[in-house]
Amino acid sequence: MKALKKREVPGPRSAELLALSKQYEPPCMADQLPVVWDHGEGVWVVDVDGNEYIDFTSGVLVTNLGHAHPLHVEAIQNQAGRLMNCYSFPTPERVTFSRRLVDLLPENLDQAFLLTTGAEATEAALRIARRYTGKHEILSFYGGFHGRTYGPISVAGSMKTKRRFGPQLPGAVLAPFPYFYRDFYNSKTEEECGERCIERLDRIIESASTGDLGAVITEPYQGGAGFIFPPDGWLKKLEKWAYDRGLLFILDEVQSSFGRTGRMFALEWEDLRPSMVCLGKGIGSGMPASALVGERRIFACMGVGEMSSTCGGNPLASAASHAVLDVMAQEKLPENALRVGAYMMARFKALQKKHECLGDVRGKGLVLGLEFVEDRQSRTPAPELTGKVILKAGEYGLLLGRVGIYGNVVRIAPPLVVTEEEAGMGIDIIDRALTEAT
Repeated sequence: MKALKKREVPGPRSAELLALSKQYEPPCMADQLPVVWDHGEGVWVVDVDGNEYIDFTSGVLVTNLGHAHPLHVEAIQNQAGRLMNCYSFPTPERVTFSRRLVDLLPENLDQAFLLTTGAEATEAALRIARRYTGKHEILSFYGGFHGRTYGPISVAGSMKTKRRFGPQLPGAVLAPFPYFYRDFYNSKTEEECGERCIERLDRIIESASTGDLGAVITEPYQGGAGFIFPPDGWLKKLEKWAYDRGLLFILDEVQSSFGRTGRMFALEWEDLRPSMVCLGKGIGSGMPASALVGERRIFACMGVGEMSSTCGGNPLASAASHAVLDVMAQEKLPENALRVGAYMMARFKALQKKHECLGDVRGKGLVLGLEFVEDRQSRTPAPELTGKVILKAGEYGLLLGRVGIYGNVVRIAPPLVVTEEEAGMGIDIIDRALTEAT
């Protein structure tokens, strides 16, 4: 198997370019394996030294179609020769893609606002929620990540995005998210953990709110915090809690949409009906594209020209997004994510029994988190070991990413075109990396 051949990381050309990056680029980019990508195909990436890797990152959950999918590439090439940007003017590509999005989502979500990044989508959702409700407070959750601009970081529950940037925008009210492995309430079961997180919300609002709460925002699973999934049914209970109190319910599906969890949208698992849903990453499968899809009555609070995006919904990105929907349907990628994801979960559960340092395995579809600890009894986070595992895996040809509140979670998120054979090769590498790193 070509991926199991050990290689130098970084190779000489990668090292040269990484030195150039260090000199000319700021050190605030993501901390990943020290290799420089050159090209890719499907789940495979080749670096500038000619080394081949299996990609378990999807370029941070973006390339759901895999690298250089021929139909995606063809759509981009065809559109690039016609028209690439068209600020504010509608194009056939934009308006027809908006229609396709609306048709795929619950019937209450009947308009789409196309943008460029996930942060831009969540930023727009927060602004519109405040305008529509006339209230400035937003309920969000510990560990939540909604982007790196000031609106999203103000409602984030992550120190990594907030630390040492000074005062945030007012109005954020934070509550515990059901993270059973490290439960805030020391619950005995996952279900009890979820129940307590709902039951305590009113008390938290009574204590922390000024009485001006207008909306709730949450991710279906917390990506940046370590791929943390709430218990089944919890999101529906949160939605009901919000609507019973006259609040807007905003679902941040920037990571979880476009087949990642085994359904086109994660909201399908619990038949959710959010007021607005934020989409990104997989929507363009590598092209800068995002969307805020919401109810017409909510969007009506904005006047003509009050919100726009210089490159949002541009014809190039919209054509690419059309191709994403075409390939998803033709190749049944959400179904493949569910099938291969179940295979991977079973394999990782077996690795958990074999390796004491693998404290928790969680996920759904092709989004799984491996949480590493010093020992299972104390559950002390092991970020240094996590880094060693990522490096060792890279030496054998597997690209992994790191997330988590403590930096001790390896994210497993291959492109949705991955086969069981390719997934198995990657898991074999992780097994070997764990053996060598411990």
